[in-house]
Amino acid sequence: MAGRIEDYALIGDMQTAALVCRDGTVDWLCLPRFDSHAIFAGLLGTEEHGFWRLGPAHASDSPPPTAARRSYRGDSLILESEWDTPRGTVRVIDFMPPRDGAPQLIRIVEGVSGRVPMRSALRMRFSYGRVVPWVHKHEGRTVAVAGPDSVWFDTEAETYGKSLTTYSDFTVAPGERIAFTISWEPSHKQPPALPEPEQSLEATEEFWREWVEHCTYHGPYREAVVRSLITLKALTYAPTGGIVAAPTTSLPEDIGGVRNWDYRYTWLRDAAITLSSLLRTGYREEARAWREWLLRAVAGDPENLQIMYGIAGERELGEAELDWLPGYEASAPVRVGNGAAHQLQLDVYGEVTEALHLAHMTGLARNDYASLLQLKLIRYLEDHWDEPDEGIWEVRGPRRHFVHSKVMAWVAVDRTIKLIESGDADGPLERWRELRDDIHRDVCEKGYDKERNTFTQSYGSKELDASLLLIPQMGFLPPDDKRVIGTIEAIQRELSTSDGFILRYPTQGDDEGVDGLPGDEGAFLACSFWMADDLAMIGRVDEARKLFEKLLSLRNDLGLLAEEWDPHLQRQVGNFPQAFSHVPLIDTALRLTASGAYGG
Repeated sequence: MAGRIEDYALIGDMQTAALVCRDGTVDWLCLPRFDSHAIFAGLLGTEEHGFWRLGPAHASDSPPPTAARRSYRGDSLILESEWDTPRGTVRVIDFMPPRDGAPQLIRIVEGVSGRVPMRSALRMRFSYGRVVPWVHKHEGRTVAVAGPDSVWFDTEAETYGKSLTTYSDFTVAPGERIAFTISWEPSHKQPPALPEPEQSLEATEEFWREWVEHCTYHGPYREAVVRSLITLKALTYAPTGGIVAAPTTSLPEDIGGVRNWDYRYTWLRDAAITLSSLLRTGYREEARAWREWLLRAVAGDPENLQIMYGIAGERELGEAELDWLPGYEASAPVRVGNGAAHQLQLDVYGEVTEALHLAHMTGLARNDYASLLQLKLIRYLEDHWDEPDEGIWEVRGPRRHFVHSKVMAWVAVDRTIKLIESGDADGPLERWRELRDDIHRDVCEKGYDKERNTFTQSYGSKELDASLLLIPQMGFLPPDDKRVIGTIEAIQRELSTSDGFILRYPTQGDDEGVDGLPGDEGAFLACSFWMADDLAMIGRVDEARKLFEKLLSLRNDLGLLAEEWDPHLQRQVGNFPQAFSHVPLIDTALRLTASGAYGG
């Protein structure tokens, strides 16, 4: 059985990623890309679907021991886990070197004290656990082959096969280091080069050290901010600059329920707000790469902007269910692909335009096509901003006139007007000023409940929605506007959990709610960070700081956050780690630091 979501650590090479549990088991790894088929899918099934456990030997009828301590080595993505056993202490170092050739996952066992019996158990299963590969020896190396894929296993330790699993039993003494490596290569090509684990470890540590040196944030929350930045970097597909929302699929928002989605794609919304955080913390190259990815992805068809694309800009992300996988803690179905890719979400136009505006304002080298794209997006919005859509939360119920979508349409027009006013683009300035005013008036008349003094989720509805917290952050209304304050306080009353975190919107339990799905979900962490931002903006800075630090306490021991927090089960839920949680963490830290609202 897989561990709790927060029991996992992330390692990766900026093209794919693995999740490593506290007991030394790699339960998730897709090769060679984030969105490739998994060779270890035990996270969504059982050990029969693939895993790699490396840790102290234990009796077959007892669970594997969990590490007594684990941490990343400094500001890096190199994981170090230590076990204290009756026979001594042992350390396992897990990492994936930034790719220069075949993708590799390297695990180095290091003796700390005593003589510790160890075991490596490697069960590779291709195609998300469905295909048992042909495992054999080739010139002294172990290789697993199935269809187009081959995975090569290299170690100096002796190995043997049993029950379709490759084992290695060995003992490690103080100062002794034994390395294990798997490398992926297309099965029709020559074998990958023999790994050099120690040199790769040194190079990986140097890579992260140099990358973190570019961070310009030196405030009181630096540890949390840097770890979040490293996580965002790990979720960036280096060859193209595309940023995945998370490296996993189908980790449930509702344990045992059906709210299970594939997040291994690039959402324009998530990527745009990620670009904002990167720019504000000194990472201009990553921001430039994302802008180039965006321009390639939407090239030739900006009027039909998708809400998400593949990491290389692919448009077709057809959704399917893997019925041979029982799902994480029986949360089925397991889905790959995402049928929401072709939804209409008008807010995306605002997020993309805001990101391009910020890039322009922070001095990122001008790109004429970026300005042209911005103008084309506004021409589309002129004719479509007043249509109903599926909204920011990708509801699978009927389309509605979501207030947040209209607000972000206003943002798109407002930022484009600013671009024209700066002299860097030409457009019908007066006509678009009128359009901006029309959208603003429409939202304030139809999306605002005067009796309750709050904006609502959609025109004519009584429900609230945490995306309304972005109204002051986007500059649609000033923070001291009574309608803004009323909305913040209404969300606190109606969408707060018992421990003070924020739900996205009301759900209906076993009945289908606004999102067209049964079941409930946890507190959405991004929304809770937005609440902290808003509280700071309206002068309630002590309350904002307390909420922010309470949110920081939800991170696992390695500083990682999933999408949501289940207030009943008191655990993280949803895909992991989640860019849409780590980005607002950075933004709130910057806001609180600027306001001086931190303690001590």
